[in-house]
Amino acid sequence: MEIAATAVIAATILANGGMAVADLLRAKFVLANSSEVGVPESWLPAMGALKAAGAAGLLLGLLGVPFVGLAAAIGLALFFVGAMIAHIRARVFYNIHFPGAYLALALGSTAAAW
Repeated sequence: MEIAATAVIAATILANGGMAVADLLRAKFVLANSSEVGVPESWLPAMGALKAAGAAGLLLGLLGVPFVGLAAAIGLALFFVGAMIAHIRARVFYNIHFPGAYLALALGSTAAAW
């Protein structure tokens, strides 16, 4: 079970680290999606920083600071609950599976870190 938990946390770290870079570089798909769901472009640096902090916290959890890993997993889960709400409020359903997948990873990491 420990191997599976580590794999889920590692996948969450990689996914959120990658998205943090995309947010901070203002990738075209990030700009298009954030505009579509009503997130101001000025929020992208903060959102990227939150995802990067979550990934870093999960990594610290794997390296032996479990309470930081758990806090990071919970923070990412809450972040992606907000992303799901943004998609639902904007009625943008065709790509809601993306924040849903990130939410699933964050929830899996929360369970694994628990």
